[in-house]
Amino acid sequence: MRQTILPWLYRVFPFDLKGDCQSFAPRSEQIKISCVINFYGRLDLLSGILHSLARQEFPRESFEVVLVEDQAGTDAGRGMCESFSDKLQVVYRPLDKNFGKMGYSRNFGLAQTTGAIVLFLDDDTVLLQSNFLGQLAAEFEGRPQVDAIIPHGFASFALVEDRYDFHDPYFMTSRCMAYRRDVLEELGGFMSHFVGQEDVEFVVRFNMANKEAEQCSALEYYHPPLLVPNSNKSKAVGASFYQLKGRYPLLIWILLLVNCSRHASLIFLPARHQKEMGRFGLGVMKGVWACMTGKKDFKYS
Repeated sequence: MRQTILPWLYRVFPFDLKGDCQSFAPRSEQIKISCVINFYGRLDLLSGILHSLARQEFPRESFEVVLVEDQAGTDAGRGMCESFSDKLQVVYRPLDKNFGKMGYSRNFGLAQTTGAIVLFLDDDTVLLQSNFLGQLAAEFEGRPQVDAIIPHGFASFALVEDRYDFHDPYFMTSRCMAYRRDVLEELGGFMSHFVGQEDVEFVVRFNMANKEAEQCSALEYYHPPLLVPNSNKSKAVGASFYQLKGRYPLLIWILLLVNCSRHASLIFLPARHQKEMGRFGLGVMKGVWACMTGKKDFKYS
């Protein structure tokens, strides 16, 4: 439905679809896939995704791993990245400013990429197949009309008995999402001010531009499910979407805020995943309200 409604809204209310990433590194003849991972702390988790990439059967010279560490980097983070330099083509970049802003951090990593395909990964993502990158490259080559590919996701907590394991298998999010770099350049990447869900906002513009994404059940990964222990992040996400005022046409901006908080009522339903989604939607509403009333009393980074 979104792929029908959003292009129609854009035709009626056209605006500049460009994000904030304005410069990109030159393309490489050799690199086919650029994997971008943003991280800070959680080096045990980062080690997991790096091991997943190191065991790939895809030729090492054909892909790179761009690692962006928040808070200007740390010795431990740099050391972790360097420990994989004999197994991977690692590009380590400490974030220079705008700490805690995932939109800026994603753009910072994106600007370093040199491959024709950009695969965004989270530090707590795990790739299930040793031929994941090779299959991804083949999917893009076999589908020239496709601008993005959505792998199938599983909840990593499902490995532990009685743990919450809800996971939307084909959610277009940077936990594991691949795009042609041409599309990312055309749309200017992400909005730099976003604290979280910068990928969700990007997908809105992606759909408005009538770009095509396809689900791929042959590509599989694990990622933890949505957990909302407090409302700090969801409030910051609500504030991030609120700050699109002026960049989006008014009606589309209002619809976007409504869409982002639409799950708030689920907090009253019994299922665990419904309550988690409800808490997040409620937090988004609180963040928007705080911006509207000038009572922003939360921090997240």
